[in-house]
Amino acid sequence: MTASSPPAKTFSRYDAFVITLLAVVQFTVVLDFMVLSPLGAILLEELHITTVQFGHVVSAYAFSAGISGLLAASFADKFDRKRLLLVFYGGFIVGTMLCGLAPNYHLLLIARIFTGLFGGVMASISFAIVTDLFELERRGRVMGFVGMAFAASQVLGMPFGLYLANHYGWHMPFFVIVALSAVVMVVVVLRMRPITGHLALQTAENPFRRIGRTLAHPRYLAGFVATTLLACGGFMLMPFASTFSVNNLGITLEQLPFVYLVTGIGSMCFGPIAGRLSDRIGKFKLFVAGCIIAMSAIAVYTHLGVSPLWLVITLSVIMFAGITARMVAAQALLSAVPEPRDRGTFMSINSSVQQVSGGLAAIVAGLIVVQTPEGPLERYGILGYVVCGIMLTNIVLIARIDRLVKADATQRAPTITTA
Repeated sequence: MTASSPPAKTFSRYDAFVITLLAVVQFTVVLDFMVLSPLGAILLEELHITTVQFGHVVSAYAFSAGISGLLAASFADKFDRKRLLLVFYGGFIVGTMLCGLAPNYHLLLIARIFTGLFGGVMASISFAIVTDLFELERRGRVMGFVGMAFAASQVLGMPFGLYLANHYGWHMPFFVIVALSAVVMVVVVLRMRPITGHLALQTAENPFRRIGRTLAHPRYLAGFVATTLLACGGFMLMPFASTFSVNNLGITLEQLPFVYLVTGIGSMCFGPIAGRLSDRIGKFKLFVAGCIIAMSAIAVYTHLGVSPLWLVITLSVIMFAGITARMVAAQALLSAVPEPRDRGTFMSINSSVQQVSGGLAAIVAGLIVVQTPEGPLERYGILGYVVCGIMLTNIVLIARIDRLVKADATQRAPTITTA
């Protein structure tokens, strides 16, 4: 594809390969974070930690990823995207290995910090690649497919992770992630082409001035604020979801993998559908619909007591369908915010904002939710109301992003290409 060619309606074989590869890369990175949620009930018992300490384990990754994102923003647009992908993916693999080797809470905390320094930037690199290679009219479909990594981490990873943890100890899921990631990295080295088209747009700008200019840009600032609230919902509910399911809803550790399996399958099926819908009916419309669906399910789910398995699964599927829709639509819209020469910088800072916001959200959730001596969590319903309020506010902010994108749609530069 050249800079002047019209948007293609279909994907070439290499396009499909890149999309699949990025989805698998995201699957391994997301799985590394997602696996902590179902392991929560196990870690609280085996490491003898409190809900606040577990919140620190979750947020440690987020905070270090936030710092890494800011640092990466100073050079993200100065190098081949493929080279950046390999460097940070390699560091992520090492960090995940350290998590598997950690014998106690404090070393696990350190390992999560190291992993976050590298893994936290992976999403921004992947989204920069998607934005470089695919025009906005097709980007919803691409984001929908890449977003399947989130659901796939439930379908394939989380139940398997729980199985491994229950039979071989909580360290084993991290070792499996390392093995899979190593294979993926070899494929990136051998098959992925360099992505250097953005280098021709760069100027000799001081990296710190570049970061300051990006942070102060009104258009970009609106995107960062929207991302802040977008991250809060998931990071608030997710860390304690497995503990709530086991201790409040009456789901056993043996049934929990099945809950994640069915919920993940539903999310996997809806991801590509959400991508197509966002391109067809409009990204903002889909975002609003996803928020309404998610808020309705969250308001009911977080106030449940001991419940039948079918009800828990049904509400989980509905909730994650809404979350998937809002994430796919928001990511596609936010990808249109930066100018081509600022994509890497914007994505890195945006990733940093997302991770730090998520880390703060996890800490706040740990302060709101309290585990009783008998096991059940208290005030999880209050947490649900907080998340719903955040989603409502985010609709207003994403509406502004939608207006900005539509206002200058005809003035945006065409998609740049690979070298």
